[in-house]
Amino acid sequence: MVRQWYLRYQKYGEEGLLGTRSYHYSKKEKIKIAEECMVKGLPLQEICLRYDLNRSTIQTWMRKIRQGISLENKQRGRPPKAPMPRPKKKEPQTELEKLQAENLRLRAENALLKKVKALVEEQETRARPNGQKPSTN
Repeated sequence: MVRQWYLRYQKYGEEGLLGTRSYHYSKKEKIKIAEECMVKGLPLQEICLRYDLNRSTIQTWMRKIRQGISLENKQRGRPPKAPMPRPKKKEPQTELEKLQAENLRLRAENALLKKVKALVEEQETRARPNGQKPSTN
């Protein structure tokens, strides 16, 4: 490990001791780097310095290649939330469809008003002490 630090210092200076860069290699690049070690027989230490990678990273790639596991970059973190879909714009309606929609809306409004009236009457009856209606005189 100390030798690795020494070689990194020689090649990259003090910045080389701070750690590796944050770069995501593509699948093809990962295979090429791992094959340099496996097929060409280059020392792992030399490959680490050449590509500014950690030894364990390259070893992980080589192990995945041997086991037949994909080297694709995976999305990390929580997937983004899908925005709420906007209501679709309705196509021009026929006169009959317009009247049916208005009729439906008016029925709903009428039902709501009946419920409100019933609730108001119920509250008024609870407010009276003996439940009798007030006189009309």
